[in-house]
Amino acid sequence: MRVVVQRSKEASVTVDGETVGSIANGFVLLVGVTHEDTIEDAQFLAEKIANLRVFEDDAGKMNLSILDKGGEILSVSQFTLYGDCRKGRRPNFMDAARPEHAVKIYDALNACLGDKGIKVATGKFGAMMDVQLINDGPVTLIVESK
Repeated sequence: MRVVVQRSKEASVTVDGETVGSIANGFVLLVGVTHEDTIEDAQFLAEKIANLRVFEDDAGKMNLSILDKGGEILSVSQFTLYGDCRKGRRPNFMDAARPEHAVKIYDALNACLGDKGIKVATGKFGAMMDVQLINDGPVTLIVESK
């Protein structure tokens, strides 16, 4: 699994002009799943993301997690994270999991984050989505399960 984690002040996702998910302060996650990813990968990344110390404490140091801050998560499926651009000009998406597998792993990640007490809003899996966010920092990280 590959997840782009963006610290945000607010974010929302719309599908066909309708807002399907929104958050205040927290993370926007762009989530990519590959063929061999498992529920254990989702659990590992949920633990990692929930405990990333990237929010400032009273001294201005990145020392607090989203759990410490009581932040929210907007999770958006993003198969293009497994686009291979090494050859030619058109990305190859062969490393992206098939939708029927990817949705199970994506849903498991969101459920694991929710089980930790984090409010998780989502986009609509497989849909064309418009994502709006105000980056905070900006702080952007890539976390992977492998």
